[in-house]
Amino acid sequence: MAVFILKRLGLALLVALTVSFISFSLLFLAGDPAVAIAGENATAVDIALINERFGFDRPMIVQYGDWLGSAITGDLGNSWYFDMSVTELIGDRLKITMKLGIYSITLALLVAIPLGVAAAANPNSLIDRFALFLSVVGQAIPSFWFGLILIVIFSINLGLVPASGNESWRNFVLPTVVLGYYATPAIMRLTRAGMMEVLSSDYIRTARAKGLGTGKVMFKHALRNAIIPVVSLAAVQMGFMLGGSIVVETVFALHGAGYLAWESISRNDLPTMQALILIFSTFYILFTFLADVLNAWLDPRLRVG
Repeated sequence: MAVFILKRLGLALLVALTVSFISFSLLFLAGDPAVAIAGENATAVDIALINERFGFDRPMIVQYGDWLGSAITGDLGNSWYFDMSVTELIGDRLKITMKLGIYSITLALLVAIPLGVAAAANPNSLIDRFALFLSVVGQAIPSFWFGLILIVIFSINLGLVPASGNESWRNFVLPTVVLGYYATPAIMRLTRAGMMEVLSSDYIRTARAKGLGTGKVMFKHALRNAIIPVVSLAAVQMGFMLGGSIVVETVFALHGAGYLAWESISRNDLPTMQALILIFSTFYILFTFLADVLNAWLDPRLRVG
């Protein structure tokens, strides 16, 4: 197990290093950063002063090394638009996005896994058709449209929950439903497919022949094996929720890291964009690594190779 973890950790660090270089390169792929800071009406002298101040006149690999070294210590530079530390700026916003992501993936798992298990245990039944219908609708509805519909019904017409803000848990109810429902179909369908495959296995028929109860067969023997791909998918979905929450946060005016990403893009704040890409990618890599470790613990066969 230790060798498996070390191999996966080394691969994760290599991917993180590659992503860090790509995110740093965005500063130059977007054009001359000195011109972006100085503005369109800047003179050659202004641009030269900015190049000297920020070190843009140095070789790119040197700049990347300095930026990476600072990023490892927690220094992600200063925001061009907000004129403050990017680390401090993102730190305040990331708490909101993390809270939304945890709420959403928890809701998705609590709905998708039991529904997938029930659908697999009763194929072609009413609950199976309902689960598939819910899955199709969830994949077809745009998240921004679903969010607006929920605001109209539950905030404007019924007044049950706030439509925006992040002051209390009530502000997260509608965004959690929207983001959680977006992840539910994939998890539910994978759970259903995995359970149907496992339930047709010989060892499940043997367990039933021995007189084991339905609950013990379903949850102790079948679900343990069927849940392995679901763990990996949940990790991917969690990473997506953190990085892809920009639409939901914008609709509900949740001033989290996703909303900050939209602000940075619209205002050409490249240092903040760099840092957000790096942080979201790091979380994505971390969740994938943890999913690999958990799957290896659930199924020792995965540790080989």
